[in-house]
Amino acid sequence: MADLLTLENLGNLIMLCFLQAVLGFDNLLYISIESQRAPVAQQKAVRFWGILIAVALRVILLFVMIQLLDAMSEPFFILDFEGILEGGVNFATLVFVIGGVFIMYTAVKEIGHMLRIEHLDSDVGDGRSKTAFQAITMIVVMNLIFSFDSVLSAIAITDVFPILATAIILSGLAMVLLADGVTKFLETNRMYEVLGLFILLIVGVVLLGEAGQAAVHGLESTGVSHEEAHKLALKIFGYEVVPMSKTTFYFSVVVLVVVEFVQSGYQRKLNTEAKAERSNSHH
Repeated sequence: MADLLTLENLGNLIMLCFLQAVLGFDNLLYISIESQRAPVAQQKAVRFWGILIAVALRVILLFVMIQLLDAMSEPFFILDFEGILEGGVNFATLVFVIGGVFIMYTAVKEIGHMLRIEHLDSDVGDGRSKTAFQAITMIVVMNLIFSFDSVLSAIAITDVFPILATAIILSGLAMVLLADGVTKFLETNRMYEVLGLFILLIVGVVLLGEAGQAAVHGLESTGVSHEEAHKLALKIFGYEVVPMSKTTFYFSVVVLVVVEFVQSGYQRKLNTEAKAERSNSHH
């Protein structure tokens, strides 16, 4: 126990909590949107149990990954379609590709639904509603996909399991506390749900970019030189798939939020002027 109570571990815990908070934003957004597909009376319970189960499974995933990191890092398949698709595929590659494609599919499907919907104030019972169990299952599955990136990043900071597990549990408690507030905000500001879906779309692109370098990072973690590992980076039509930097991702999110804010303000101004003109025409 005394070995855990060191300044180094305290510093790592603070850093990990910050990392989990930053990387958990998009996860929290997905949880808020997905929970609205459940029956209204059960939405709060869906968010609570979805997050609770997901955090427990994330701790288990963390333990398993620490034990199997070396085994999972080695590419088990090499793509060799010269000039079309090349590179190594390991376990992380598959997780990022499947997760990225699924998140992009979900975002595009929901955006398409919003364009077709006729009554915005109707309950969510128009073909996209789910049972509480289905919603919880989706939240847990997507939480694990989202967490894969944060777990790998966390292991890069420290391999002390109790410190890693504590950071994950604290981030889970924060999500439980914030999820209801984020959901209520989206319910009262429906235009921001569209913004959230576009952010999820970008998250899907980010995960696909991570897939391109997953085999490289995996080999480097086992001691293979950067030059040798880099040869197995995914390439499509000769172009290397590189991950989007976190700085670029958050800059894109900030730009989307600012555009939405300005657009909403401008729309309110136009509506006010239109009402004033109609009022003057009646007089």
